[in-house]
Amino acid sequence: MKADSGSPAPQANYLRLSITDRCNLACFYCQPRRDWVKLPVEEILRYEEFLHLARVAAEVGIRKVRVTGGEPLVRRGVVDFLDRLRETPGLEEICLTTNGALLAEMAADLHRVGIRHLNVSLDTLRPERYRGLTGGGEVARVLAGLERALALGFAPIKVNCVALKGVNDDEILDFAGLAREQPLQVRFIEFMPTVSREHWGEHYLPMDEVRRRLAFLEPMPPCAVRPTAGPARIFRPTGFRGELGFISPVSDHRCPACNRLRLTAAGRVRPCLFSDRELDLKGPLRRGAPPEELAEIFRQAMALKSSLSPRSPLEAALPSPCMASIGG
Repeated sequence: MKADSGSPAPQANYLRLSITDRCNLACFYCQPRRDWVKLPVEEILRYEEFLHLARVAAEVGIRKVRVTGGEPLVRRGVVDFLDRLRETPGLEEICLTTNGALLAEMAADLHRVGIRHLNVSLDTLRPERYRGLTGGGEVARVLAGLERALALGFAPIKVNCVALKGVNDDEILDFAGLAREQPLQVRFIEFMPTVSREHWGEHYLPMDEVRRRLAFLEPMPPCAVRPTAGPARIFRPTGFRGELGFISPVSDHRCPACNRLRLTAAGRVRPCLFSDRELDLKGPLRRGAPPEELAEIFRQAMALKSSLSPRSPLEAALPSPCMASIGG
């Protein structure tokens, strides 16, 4: 089903909050541009500024915050920040997205401050392939992080796998096997056009093809989702300890159903990933704007989100400058 331009977007209740554009990996679809320059440190919001904006966002209807990057765990003081973020009145869910490279050593501290909901990005289970995809990362560290998180009782733990034709599509069954054996939610995601059209076209794999390769698992009863859930369609095949999810932003984009805003590390709120429209929060914040003025900027972003014409990522501009800068 394609997006219906006559359907209004729901009230935004989910904020993806990027606390850094730094990362300890260099995945080709996240940092593809060699001319990309990281933000000067002084241009990245301070933790106190993020906390202030989170309080304002909660007052205008945000109920879920997902902390992202770059890689959020590389920023010093992130555990204490998450602890304080959890105290924000009105926020019901605090989630963390990570590449998992530092998860094994940091999982206990994250659990101690009350984080339970993890998304772990993992596109291959093969060591050499992982090094190639991530610019030198070690998959064993990510797997150790997942094992540690499971042992500590994090739930849900979502494993995000970008399906790439000719790269990792021979591992689809292996990833499904993770959800069979462990209480993990393995989510297959279509490759979005965050690189050149030629490179994207070479590796794009429609989600229908992923589903076709897993058809032997049918029937897969759908799972209920929370009102703040993202775009994944979640199923639990018979006999699985975990779940499978499918996210198809290209072949079946659902703009009218999107409930997300993005706050970049540079302090700009972005109503849509594939739109170049952003509203500045950092400038007013650092000028000492009252909460009412900041709240109005969030409301403007929500209104702008509702007014944007639904369109496929293929019809939109590439995210600029790259995914690492805006939090994915």
